[in-house]
Amino acid sequence: MKFLDQAKIYVRSGDGGDGVIAFRREKYIEFGGPDGGNGGRGGDVLFRAVPALNTLIDFRYTQHFKARKGGNGAGSDRTGAAADNVIIDVPVGTQIFDEDRETLLADLDEAGKEILLCRGGDGGRGNAHYKTSTNRAPRRADKGWPGEERWVWLRLKLIADVGLVGLPNAGKSTLLSVASRARPKIADYPFTTLHPQLGVVRLNTTEEFVIADIPGLIEGASEGAGLGDRFLGHVERCATLLHLIDGTESQIVKHWRLIRHELEAYDPGLAAKPEIIVLNKCDSLTAEQKSAKKRALAKASGAEVLTLSGVTGEGLPELLRLLQDRVNAAKESKQA
Repeated sequence: MKFLDQAKIYVRSGDGGDGVIAFRREKYIEFGGPDGGNGGRGGDVLFRAVPALNTLIDFRYTQHFKARKGGNGAGSDRTGAAADNVIIDVPVGTQIFDEDRETLLADLDEAGKEILLCRGGDGGRGNAHYKTSTNRAPRRADKGWPGEERWVWLRLKLIADVGLVGLPNAGKSTLLSVASRARPKIADYPFTTLHPQLGVVRLNTTEEFVIADIPGLIEGASEGAGLGDRFLGHVERCATLLHLIDGTESQIVKHWRLIRHELEAYDPGLAAKPEIIVLNKCDSLTAEQKSAKKRALAKASGAEVLTLSGVTGEGLPELLRLLQDRVNAAKESKQA
């Protein structure tokens, strides 16, 4: 299945049914009077977040969603049938923007959450509605009210607890593959990951968290260089960021600062999230090199630096335990 995290669609709710002009005509009833019924309500257009979806690819092929018109009224004071609602299922984490792509209309960040986007038109009144003591034979009926229509943008932001960031080839996909059952593409060239990947890390029968791997950032990503920063939205909801740095590179401090700059340029709120710095590929370093690079990173960042080898698994259990504790603490503070 292809990954698609943005889509533009057209939605329109149904028009209300028309009211009718009708009069009661039965044998032996000389003055039957007006009995034209009202029109039925047009169908609404709703969006619903469902956990079974993880991409917006369906909206590449179906871009127009229209609800039906309500039924017209009828004689004998019969109201027209209300039209069925159109419910559009989207992945959890989908945001709905107006056509300007800036005005947020809804954020479906929980499974089962629904939003009424376009309300169906009300049905028109039949002539029975206008009957009065002085107007006993009204010949007036109203057309149904029109529905609403609009173009909207859908943007998917994956729901994950931990977000993986770093330069291309920092070992993010390898870490995701050894920590979870996800099987991302792994190769020895940059930009192996072209789309965000999700993996569930299960420490035991009661503890688990979701980790998201996004394509690597490079200098100038906030200005569109490389794959740009458009995928950073998928880690905006994370409780913590896991910043992987390739320990085999010579300028590790420069690379750390580069990623921090791109995060700040994208969203200061994202850059302010808790960060765990990990020096990766330590199986290729000597003990002296590992110690020196760890000290340099710790001095530049002012934070503790962990060491890891995604290939051999060195440092992996300690890292996953720390991540789980951070996720648990974030969930407890959110519930408090």
